Amino acid sequence: MANIIQSSLSASDTRFAIVVSRFHDLVTTRLTEGACETITRFAGDDSIDVFRVPGSFEIPLAASRLAKTGRYGAVVCLGAVIQGATSHHEYINNQVAAGLMSVMQSTGVPVTFGILTCESLEQALDRAGGKVGNKGQEAALAAIEMVGLLKTIDGG
Repeated sequence: MANIIQSSLSASDTRFAIVVSRFHDLVTTRLTEGACETITRFAGDDSIDVFRVPGSFEIPLAASRLAKTGRYGAVVCLGAVIQGATSHHEYINNQVAAGLMSVMQSTGVPVTFGILTCESLEQALDRAGGKVGNKGQEAALAAIEMVGLLKTIDGG
């Protein structure tokens, strides 16, 4: 039988960075609230630093700098890229996803993808605490779980 290793959701000794886009603030504020509530529940009030950047395109650079400091167990990235009349959103979405994956692989620090890629503001609001839940909470839970799993893998 396989030995299944998974993380507990305990992160009381871990600091988390949240990088959040100011663009589409109506949406990203809700994502941030969900992420902060979740991290606070599992790691405590004083375990979060929130960094605001202009837009989603700037998130990977801030995430990279934060991951490289060694101060954070994980970086939670939150934003909203909403489809407009042009294909601009496709370029942003692809580059942000690739950038965040690169940060995670190059630093070994979990970087979670809480960037909404929606067709409309309504869809984004549904995913920021509406009908579909809060993707900020989900990104924070993934960060907490990855911190614990990596500690287990590293023998800690």
